[in-house]
Formats: sequence, structure tokens, C-alpha cells
Amino acid sequence: MWRLGNRRRYWELSSDLANLATDNMESWPVAFSAEPKHLIVDLNRSALVIIDMQNDFCADRGWLAQVGGDVTKTRAPVPYINRTLPVLREQGVPVIWVNWGNRADLANISPAVRHVYKAEATGTGLGDVLPGTSSRVLEKGSWGASLVEGLIVADGDIWVDKYRMSGFWDTPLDSILRNLGVTTIFFAGVNLDQCVMATLQDASFLGYNCVLMKDLCATSSPDFCTEATLYNVKQCYGFVAESESLISGIKESQDKRGMSRVFMD
Repeated sequence: MWRLGNRRRYWELSSDLANLATDNMESWPVAFSAEPKHLIVDLNRSALVIIDMQNDFCADRGWLAQVGGDVTKTRAPVPYINRTLPVLREQGVPVIWVNWGNRADLANISPAVRHVYKAEATGTGLGDVLPGTSSRVLEKGSWGASLVEGLIVADGDIWVDKYRMSGFWDTPLDSILRNLGVTTIFFAGVNLDQCVMATLQDASFLGYNCVLMKDLCATSSPDFCTEATLYNVKQCYGFVAESESLISGIKESQDKRGMSRVFMD
């Protein structure tokens, strides 16, 4: 047996056999309200992906705040994420933190991406020292690239570094999800209309079922950006739901499974 996150997978190896039939998890259907339609997902093949809840995007002294972004907005999902995490962890749903964490030499960051975040010769861009700190913007291991204070992490959580808006491109995220047997992804984090949306789009293109958790996401962008993102997710890429609806669906499903076991006994 080997273990990845909170999900158990089994391998059988002998001198003359390698058993690759590792998908031994029973289906666990969970129904909950969503848009544009209500959903039933297989909780045993789902994961929560949380994107960029980092100091540079969410803290008062972080990069986004210093360039004029409203980080009270990007911090808003923290209590809702914390309320959801123990419910999912208790059921063995993997929690994957996908955080922007660049190499110190920026060797894999293209000129076009660097230009997006520092279009002029002045200002603070990727890898530059954040004024008033010793932290370099979104550099792996820096204060700015660390999770914002208050989020509840656990030993079984999985961590993935990304280097651009999408969490899939040039990262092991897809391989990790496939090894976990995941087919449905719940999306959380910031910025909703940028990194969350780019990652969700790539997930859709790769064949995953995508559920954007509205209250677990935020952006410092104008309100019309949120409206457009929610519209496009529902129109083109998947579904939009609230965490309370998912939590209620899980609890109702647990009660039904418990009653089924009672009748079987």
C-alpha cells in the first residue's frame, strides 16, 4: 500500500505479477445545489484545489497591497475555506495548495510574463525585493510566497508550486490528481478572474469536472470581472456552488450511508 495525501491507493507486486488495478475506491455520490444545475459528484474522486492564498496577494504588506490592490477582498475567503477544510479532510478528500513560487533566477519565466507584472522600468515586479521587507516577490521560500496567516493546514495536504496564472502548465498538478483518481475538482483561492479561472479552464480542457466554490474565491478586480467569470464558468466550463451547500450535501449523504449500514446489519 502507498499513501498520497488523505487518499489510500493499493499496489500488489510479486515476483511474477504487477497488479495495476488500483482504483479500489467505492463510489460516494453527494448531491448539492449549484448553478446552472444541481449536482451529484463522487466525493471519493474529488479534490479541493486552493490557489494563491499567499501573503503577496492577501497580506497588508504584500505585493498586491503595495501596488494598490484591495487585499481585504482577497482575504475574505479565509474563514469560509477554514470552515470547509475539516469537513473535506474528514472524508478523505485531498486538499491541494497551488501557490506561486518562482525560482530565484526566474529562469523559467518568459519575458512576456515578466512584462505583465512590471511593464515599466520602475516599480516592483517578479523577483524584486518588496519595499519595506527582505522578501522577493513570489519567490519560493519567501514571506510573500507563503500562505497568508490564519489558514488551517494539515500534514496530509499536498503542495504544488506554479510559475504563471495556470496551476497546470509546467507543474505536476495533473499527474498528482490522476494518481489520486480525481475526476472532480472544487476550486478555491485568488484571484478569481485570473489564476483561479486560468487553472479551472485548463482543468476543463484536460477533462476534469470543474466546480467553482464561489464563497471560497475572491478577487481585487472590479465587480464586473467577478460577474464575467461566474457567467463564463457556468456557460462554458462547469458549475458554481457555495461551500455551505456542499457541506450540507456531504452531511445528508453521511446520514443516508449510516442508515443504509444500519439496515444492512
